Amino acid sequence: MEPLADAVENLLGRQDASGRWEGEVAWNTMLLSQYVLTCRMAGNWPLPDDDRGMILRHYQVTQRSDGSWPLHAEAPGSLFVTVLAYVALRVLGLPADDPLPAGARSWMAAQPDSVTVMASWGRMWLAMLGLYEYEGINPLCPETVLLPHWVPAHPDRLYVHTRLIYFAMACLYARRARFGLGPLAAELRAELYGCRYESIDFAGCRGRLAAADVAVPPARLLRLGSNIFMRYERHPVRALRAAAVRRCLARLNAELEASAGQGVSPVSALLGCLVLADAGAPRDVVLRALARLDAWRWDDQAEGLRIAGARSASWDTAFAMRALLCAPGSPQVLAALGRGYRWLAEVQATEELPQRLRQGRDRILGGWSFSDGAHRWPVSDCTAEALSAVLTVHRRPGLQAAIGPRLPDSRLYQAVEFILSRQNRDDGFGTYERTRGPALLERLNPTEMYTGCMTDLSHPEPTASCVSALARFRQDYPGHRPHRIDAAIRRGVRYLRSCQRADGSYRGSWGINFTYAACFVTEALLTAGVPASDPAVAGAVGWLRRHQKPDGGWGEHYTSCLTGHYVEHPDSQAAMTAWALLVLLRAVGPADPDARRATGCLVNLQRRGTGGGWPQQAASGIFFQTAVLDYRLYKDIFPTWALALAACHPGG
Repeated sequence: MEPLADAVENLLGRQDASGRWEGEVAWNTMLLSQYVLTCRMAGNWPLPDDDRGMILRHYQVTQRSDGSWPLHAEAPGSLFVTVLAYVALRVLGLPADDPLPAGARSWMAAQPDSVTVMASWGRMWLAMLGLYEYEGINPLCPETVLLPHWVPAHPDRLYVHTRLIYFAMACLYARRARFGLGPLAAELRAELYGCRYESIDFAGCRGRLAAADVAVPPARLLRLGSNIFMRYERHPVRALRAAAVRRCLARLNAELEASAGQGVSPVSALLGCLVLADAGAPRDVVLRALARLDAWRWDDQAEGLRIAGARSASWDTAFAMRALLCAPGSPQVLAALGRGYRWLAEVQATEELPQRLRQGRDRILGGWSFSDGAHRWPVSDCTAEALSAVLTVHRRPGLQAAIGPRLPDSRLYQAVEFILSRQNRDDGFGTYERTRGPALLERLNPTEMYTGCMTDLSHPEPTASCVSALARFRQDYPGHRPHRIDAAIRRGVRYLRSCQRADGSYRGSWGINFTYAACFVTEALLTAGVPASDPAVAGAVGWLRRHQKPDGGWGEHYTSCLTGHYVEHPDSQAAMTAWALLVLLRAVGPADPDARRATGCLVNLQRRGTGGGWPQQAASGIFFQTAVLDYRLYKDIFPTWALALAACHPGG
């Protein structure tokens, strides 16, 4: 078969019976460890033998040769991730001398920093297990929820993931939650610290951090605030503390109900289960909450059971459909597009949240989530990409029979209104909500491990997706709210221009990194009517040409996200090569020599005769600049898309 035919067949095989495409969003063992510990602390114990075996399998295949577990596959060992994995393995019943925990303990003992100064997030988990003392943790006072909403430091002004984690951790911290491990606690104390636990000065460790786990050293303003709150913690006002905990609990309960128990992320869902258990919720309520965590599970025989960093069904489905819309319209392709279209139609948010659940929430009507929408947290760029896929399908009259009843225009109008409601004052778009808090909040970042996680700021890629979708909608529906949509597009284009660097590049926020951003931004500019000769497009094309590798491909190392400067990967990466090739195809066409070389590189990387897809390579996704994610379908969707577009099939 031809390379494109192989690629299309491979992508068709990735669609499930419901009509969606979804690849794993792989991260690290941190979430799996927290899942195991949550099940133990909240009473869902012991785990079924099959689950236990699959969990152990995942720890086995992800442990590094030095005994550690990393933040991601290409990173060195992480003290934070390794300590949690060690405790989870021992809780699962492995003896201390088993090769898995024994290797981890040897690695931990060889580190220059001890468990006492691990990242604060890890300290909290250990404290809940009786393996760390709360006086060694920076205070997480819930009283801030009682502040007036106009106060810049009110939790509702935080990024949604951060604020929901705060609500849960503040409850647990305020109550000094403890979940007993029985005799195992004493064993773990000795194994983790190698000394008499009672002799450790945990309070003296509060301001100290393991250097390897720190991406964002606590700012002076944050340290000052922590010291003030620590004094308050000695004698908190009981009435205020009780009221604050009640309000946090109310917010968490509303979130669990609104999200069908899934939470906006596995992190907040896990913590929500612990809050319920610690607050004395009935056992059946806690067990039902734990059962809903299955929404985040991912398992197979090769890598065992793990907790996915996210679920990306809507995101992957929209991109897979757009890739296939460029391919030859065989009966199999048309049928797959019809199934994908109907699935997208089913998961759009068609009802607003009840008022009692809209605590601190923006409107959701018309939006698409990153996942299947069950947790009811739609996102601006996910909505935009789904809308772009739907609009592109509507432009193909020959697809009508395959898709069945077409989405009514009213549903498209709702999607547009959702996108418009997310545009920020700086003209760009973020993710879940408009920016709520000032940039100063980033100086209060307590995570130590992640950057840019305090506010939902504008970013080039979400802005680009929204501009592209609005521009397509304007082309097809020129009479619907033309002035507002035109203004939103102009503002979005202005924001994208402001993001371009002097060398023509754009820095990404959700993929690695400059290559990823170039793909989204140039598509948006061209779709909005900016000519390819414009410096905003031509500059990006020139930057890509200068970074094309001798084999015709592109490869960017994840450390470019950390340094803010392009770092070349030793090997050409299929997904990154496809992103760059899509830019060249849209801006200069398939006959361009560099585009032809890139096409050849993709064909050479393709696993011909073994399914038509591409091999697993380096991770290509990221969030908060340090959390590297492996989007397992990117390597198949984007190269298929690029090969299809290179073959000059319509639909781009």
